[in-house]
Amino acid sequence: MTRQFSYCGAPPMPDQLWASWNLDPMLIVGMAAAAMMMWRASRSPPEGRWAMIAGFGALLIAFVSPLCALTNALFAARTVHHLLLVLVAAPLFALSLAPGSDAGRSPVAALFASTVLLWFWHWPPAYSAALSSTLIYWTMQASLLISATCFWWGVLLSPREPLPALLAILGSMAQMGLLGAVLTFAPTPFYAEHIVSTAAFGLSPRQDQQLAGLIMWVPAMLPYLLLGGLVARRAWRTALSPA
Repeated sequence: MTRQFSYCGAPPMPDQLWASWNLDPMLIVGMAAAAMMMWRASRSPPEGRWAMIAGFGALLIAFVSPLCALTNALFAARTVHHLLLVLVAAPLFALSLAPGSDAGRSPVAALFASTVLLWFWHWPPAYSAALSSTLIYWTMQASLLISATCFWWGVLLSPREPLPALLAILGSMAQMGLLGAVLTFAPTPFYAEHIVSTAAFGLSPRQDQQLAGLIMWVPAMLPYLLLGGLVARRAWRTALSPA
């Protein structure tokens, strides 16, 4: 039976990769319209608006660049794609939002939701469903982005009470590292969708999965450290400012 892929088409060969841009007009127009509406509706200071534009830049890399096609070939590329959503685009969008009356009270619920969704979409049956249905594919992407944005909104806009925010960041780091460890040390590959497509890139399916786990386990920690430093720096400035 011919394998169907939900978005960005069939896995590219290495020599086809840099020609595999996703120029879906509905996607590009939709993202441009969303960026313009958010820019006009934003009540954030200028730096917040530019964070929003940078967030859309991360989405362009994720969904328009050849990375989108590569995610159908390599699970490691899918991991990079998901990390762009939850550790780059999401905090940038959070920084572009005006703080609300409940901002920063407790990020625990958002941490729980974002963790459950991240692990759920890495459960092999859910992952397979997302790659075989366009609707489920976009449900996966939207749920990861929205839940992570809610998490970072609560965490980054709570400079007066840094300890809960820093603990939430630590908790999110821990669950990301644990998922990375599970993928790295699993004795067999989990994702049948990549069994055939990794060989062209010089990787076995297990090596591809191990690479994905190492990406979650090591490089993914850097955004957490940077954003945790931002929270601590803001709290320090607030503590030193006159009442």
